[in-house]
Amino acid sequence: MSFKKLLLDLWSILDPIYHACTRLRYVKKEDGKPCIFRVRLMNYSGHPVILADGTTIKRNDLLLKIHLHNVRLLKEMQTLANDYRRGYFLYKQVQESLPYLANYVKHHFHSQQIKGIIGITMLQAEGLIERLGFEQHAIKNKVYKITKQIIQYPIYLLSHSHKYRLRQSRAELHYLIMSRKTLLEKYDRTEEDS
Repeated sequence: MSFKKLLLDLWSILDPIYHACTRLRYVKKEDGKPCIFRVRLMNYSGHPVILADGTTIKRNDLLLKIHLHNVRLLKEMQTLANDYRRGYFLYKQVQESLPYLANYVKHHFHSQQIKGIIGITMLQAEGLIERLGFEQHAIKNKVYKITKQIIQYPIYLLSHSHKYRLRQSRAELHYLIMSRKTLLEKYDRTEEDS
């Protein structure tokens, strides 16, 4: 048994415990099965950010924090031969899940107060990230950034080949942010379905 497989098996056992201890909620598809997003409401505490559509995100604004269901994704990506295929698989999973996230935000009790969605990533795929509708913004709080890098680094190691990691001079952590307006304009499918 490979070390990666052992880590993923251990992570699979611990993940339900982690999920039970957090305020994360699954975003579900029409059939009731979860998509790849787990979310929770949060008050933003970073530096002010102005998004391309004019939305300003400032301290204490209500955002929906998104987490990928990483252990599930990593297990599904195990059979994919190279980093390009893994990256494309991840892109498609996020793209297919964003309409469910838009529906979740649109029908949330606090929908009108939610200014946008936010996540944190080490991914170095600027073109793909923008194509999905996200904007990358720097994390300016050094302590927070280092803490998050320590937490995210095992995911980075498990999801990329050794060759890919050697090509990347340094995996940099960023916020990924999308305004509520952009999310609903780009991914709300409820009008099309009715």
